Amino acid sequence: MDVKTPTPQIVKEYLNLWDLLENYRLQESSLKKLFTQTYPENQQMDDVLIKVCSLNNFYSTNIFSPFTVAKHIVDLDIDKRLNNEDITLVNEIAIVKVNDSKTMKFYSFATKYCSHHKPEIYPIYDSYVDKMLKYYKKEDKFYKFKNDDLKIYSNFKNILLEFQKFYHLEKFTLKEIDKFLWQHGKECFPRKYKKK
Repeated sequence: MDVKTPTPQIVKEYLNLWDLLENYRLQESSLKKLFTQTYPENQQMDDVLIKVCSLNNFYSTNIFSPFTVAKHIVDLDIDKRLNNEDITLVNEIAIVKVNDSKTMKFYSFATKYCSHHKPEIYPIYDSYVDKMLKYYKKEDKFYKFKNDDLKIYSNFKNILLEFQKFYHLEKFTLKEIDKFLWQHGKECFPRKYKKK
C-alpha cells in the first residue's frame, strides 16, 4: 500500500486529477447548483426531498426512506443555523426516527447535506476519509484522537483542521483536502466486493 505523505504538491496533484474526472466534476457542479441556486432554503418539503434524493443517488448514501429524512430536515428548521455555521446541526440531521421504535444515524449523509450548502464550513465525512485520517494518525501522529471522535462532527472538523496544520496545507480549503483524502483513500483502501 503506497500511502503518500500529504504535501502541498501531492494535494495539488490530486486536485488536478479530480478535475479530469468528468463524472464527479459534473455531479458536484449539478449538486452545487441544486443546493445553492435552485433550492437554497430548507422550508418546503418538495425542495428538500429533491436534494435528499439527489444526494442519496449520487453518493449512494443508503437512505432507504428519503421522504422520512426530508421531513426530518424540514422539521428541524435548519436555515438560520446553516447561515450561522452551526456545526452541531450535522449530528442533529443525522439522527432520524424512521418509525415509532427505530432511530437511524445517517452521519455521512448529514455531513454531505450541510457541505453542499456551505462546503468551506462543513467538511464531508465518509469511510475513505475516516480510514486515511486513522492511517495518518497511526503513522505520523499528526494529532491525538479516539477513532470514535470522527463520528462527532465538531471533533471531526477539528481533526481535519489539525491535519491541515500538521502537514502545512493551510492554502487548501477543507473541501480540497476532502477531495485529496477521498481520492487517495479509494486508491489505498479499495472496497472489496464479494464474488457471487
